[in-house]
This record gives sequence, C-alpha cells and structure tokens, in this order.
Amino acid sequence: MIIGTVGFMYFEGDTLLNSAFMTVITISTVGYSLLHELTDDGKTFIIFLIIISLGVYAYSISIITTYFVEGNVERLLRGRISKRNKKMKDHTIVCGYGRIGQQVTEELLAYNMPFLVIDEEAEVIASSTNSKLVFLEGDATNDEVLLKAGIENARALIIALPLDADNLYVSLSARALNSKIIIISRGTDESAEKKLHMAGVDHVILPEKVGGAHMAKLVIKKNVVEFLDHLSYRGDSLTNLEEIDYIDLPDEYHNKTILEIGIRKKSGANIVGFKTAEGEFVINPTPDIKIELGSKLFVLGTPEQIKSLRK
Repeated sequence: MIIGTVGFMYFEGDTLLNSAFMTVITISTVGYSLLHELTDDGKTFIIFLIIISLGVYAYSISIITTYFVEGNVERLLRGRISKRNKKMKDHTIVCGYGRIGQQVTEELLAYNMPFLVIDEEAEVIASSTNSKLVFLEGDATNDEVLLKAGIENARALIIALPLDADNLYVSLSARALNSKIIIISRGTDESAEKKLHMAGVDHVILPEKVGGAHMAKLVIKKNVVEFLDHLSYRGDSLTNLEEIDYIDLPDEYHNKTILEIGIRKKSGANIVGFKTAEGEFVINPTPDIKIELGSKLFVLGTPEQIKSLRK
C-alpha cells in the first residue's frame, strides 16, 4: 500500500525517462512535487538519489533489527559487557557459563563478591536475565581475553569449562599471567585431576565424584548429612558457619587465647574449628589455643549471633 502523496506533472512526449521518473517517486512514496521543471539530467539524478536513499534506509533498519534479535541492545543498555575490566582488583573470574558456572555465579552474588564471567557464546550471554552479572564475550583459552578480564589483578579464577583440555590450557595461561592467583578448576576424572594440579591448579572439583559420594552418604549416614545440609555459609540461613581471620579481630584480641577472647560468652556463637599459621586444622579447639598472625577461626551460630560476633 502506497502511503505517500504523488505530485503529477505533465511531460510532453511521455519519454521513457519521464515514465521511469514517475515510477520511482511513486513506488518510493516520496510524494514528489516539482517547484520548477527538471532537465533530463536532473530527473536522472533524482532517480539515483531516491534509490540510494532507500538502500541506506533498508541497511540501517537491518542493522537495528540485528541488534534487537541478538540481544546486543539489551546487553549494551544494562552494561553487561564491562569496559573497565582491567581496573577491577581482587575479583573472581569465572570461565564458562554452563550449569556449573551459573551455580558459581549465584553463590558469588549471594556474598556480593566482585566477579565477571567469560563465555564465548553470545547466545548464552544473552539468555541470562540477571542484570547484575558482568560478562566478557570471548575464548578463555586466549591470553588476550584473560588480560581483558583483569587476570593480573584478580584474586581467584574458577574454570568451569566442559573439556579437561580447555581447563588445563586456561590453568597454564592463568598461572603464567598471575603467579599468586587462586585457581579452582572442574575436572572429569582422577587422571585429569592430577594433570590440573601439575598445571598449577590449587583445587580440583570432580562434580560426579562429589555428587556420588553425597548420595552414598545419604544411605550410610542420612541424619548426619541432613544436619550438615542445614549448615550454610549464607547469612539468610538458620545456622551459619563463618570464617574469621586474625586480621579481622580488634587489636586487643591479637595473640590472645580463645578463652580470653570469650566469643561464646559475648555473642553466643561457638568456635568449632581453628587453622594454625602453618595451615594445620584443629577440630573443636581447646580454650588455651592462642590466636596468632596467619591463623583463622571457624565459628558456628545463628545469623543474630554472627552479627553480634562481628560487632
């Protein structure tokens, strides 16, 4: 349906050029009206001008449509792709936004930890509806992508890619770019676990092994497992397990014994574990253990008790 208004003018001789001229301005719905009679060259120029303008208009519409279809406008408006990744510090980089990667991001969001996600699939990134997530589209096995993610200033790297070869390659690259970063990687079997440790990975998680062991324990020690499932690291749970570092304690509590600190008396929370400066873990520590530089306390309590403890 033509919605433009066409201005007609009588041309003597009804030449082919006149017919082409009227056809173009009619089909294009320009609504052309002449202020004065045009020469043949003028008519030819107007024909080409209209055709080129229509081409530019159609190309612009196609580009805008592509942005909407691929979700690029949505990601751009939400700031999903950060341009300041290199300025981030002490953040966590998550490689892969599959099922495991999504679970990782949920936990990091619950603790308000700074992080970004690397994934090479634009469709996977566009499918996320959480505006708080920061994505970097690219291949994590590429050093340039890791540098864009701020690997040099990152605190930890979580590799959740489906292939062990990719996890191994990312581990080697990350360790070369940042020797102090904590690397946690997914693995499929014990053979991959050994190789990942050799590549510099600090912790290797085998999802199938962890899941299978949990199922077996539900049969062997159901009540114990259910009790442990009630313990959480999040503040909204009924019972929280918290880690308190030596440097988090006030100065007057440094180099004091657990008895002298009196955590249970002051907050109601219980100290269930202790980590020495040498890295040794002590379960249910005695009151005479001294809190020294490099040591950590593991405290169990309700959210209210934990808040009281932190005060």
